[in-house]
Amino acid sequence: MSGLLAGKRILVTGVLTDSSIAFHAARLAQEEGAEVVLTGFGRLSLVQRIAKRLPKEAPVLELDVQNKKHLDTLCDRVAEQLGEGVGLDGVVHSIAFAPQDALGGNFLNTEWDSVATAVEVSAYSLKSVTAAVLPLLEKRGGSVVGMDFDAQFAWPKYDWMGVAKAALESTSRYLARDLGHKDIRCNLISAGPIKSMAAKSIPGFEDLADVWNHRAPIGWDLADPEPAARGVVALLSDWFPKTTGEIVHVDGGVHMMGA
Repeated sequence: MSGLLAGKRILVTGVLTDSSIAFHAARLAQEEGAEVVLTGFGRLSLVQRIAKRLPKEAPVLELDVQNKKHLDTLCDRVAEQLGEGVGLDGVVHSIAFAPQDALGGNFLNTEWDSVATAVEVSAYSLKSVTAAVLPLLEKRGGSVVGMDFDAQFAWPKYDWMGVAKAALESTSRYLARDLGHKDIRCNLISAGPIKSMAAKSIPGFEDLADVWNHRAPIGWDLADPEPAARGVVALLSDWFPKTTGEIVHVDGGVHMMGA
């Protein structure tokens, strides 16, 4: 089988609907020759229905990154799907959540419990998921790719999720440092906004997204997750063998525009 990911085995987290970057990363990975395993949280029956829309239906494993049992058993459950003795070549981390009181302009009034949830789910989970499947990843090296939203700026309404994304960026660098000797790379795709299920949970998302309507020099389509998904697949491939700790912007160029 030919393709950018031919023969690779990839774990894709965070698929909820077919409008998500994670779904399109899974689709493109399969089209490029990879075997894909998905994880879902909460409405597993929905994720299983979405999995049937892939070129090849992928197995779905339950994963709540705040559930220690789920994390402790993840490696064995992934291995069960892949087959005994088979390693894992890549992980796509597309998991983020912040309680409503941590978003929407409530920055100064958000209590620590909500902030802690946002950071644990959106940033710490990059480490916890990677560590959970490390025995599979280190069999022959691999690539971890996380989904980011540029944390250089204080975006309208984004509040503590922006702080969590800054923590995600730092977490990725430390993972890259500590896993490099195992030939495991860790990078992020900093994507422009997409009208996904996650976006709908952000109060004032339209105000945030409107920046891209005016400032993307090569344009940006809020309804098209494929450019970001292509970036994910590229970083999963062997075409970036010595790139780690990097943040690749797939945002129409907004990140580099001055005021």
